[in-house]
Amino acid sequence: MEKLEAARQLYRAAGDKGKEALTLVGMGSINDSLGEKQKALEFYNQALPLLRAVGDRGGEATTLNNIGNVYDSLGEKQKALEFYNQALPLFRAVGDRGGEAITLTNIGDVYNSPGEKQK
Repeated sequence: MEKLEAARQLYRAAGDKGKEALTLVGMGSINDSLGEKQKALEFYNQALPLLRAVGDRGGEATTLNNIGNVYDSLGEKQKALEFYNQALPLFRAVGDRGGEAITLTNIGDVYNSPGEKQK
């Protein structure tokens, strides 16, 4: 995390929003893996406006999907769906069939509960 934070600061100083965003996504992913869900959300939410500013729709979609995964793991299924449903059209727009498939699977997993199986 120290090295990623140092890289983030260098990218910020250089004005490279795209690389700064990818660094933030990496920091979010590490925190998610460590079970630090709120920290993960903070990093992902810092990355989103940077990804949007540089027009990285694929990175934006991946980050939205990651946020959905965090909310799903926290048991906040409705919030997870909100983020998955934001990610899905972006994956489709950039032609990322793998990202689209992952997101559809994530949506299906949310609905894989009593009373929602048909969805």
